[in-house]
Amino acid sequence: MNDQVTHDRYGLGVVIGVEDGIAVSVDFRSRQERITAPFKRLYKL
Repeated sequence: MNDQVTHDRYGLGVVIGVEDGIAVSVDFRSRQERITAPFKRLYKL
């Protein structure tokens, strides 16, 4: 958690929750999103 990430659609964000390989919750400042696996468009910085 607290890892900085970037997403092709939502931009820069910070991981705020992890669901054991199923999904991650990310705070993108203007919105929070739950990104499900596979994480094709999500990259750790």
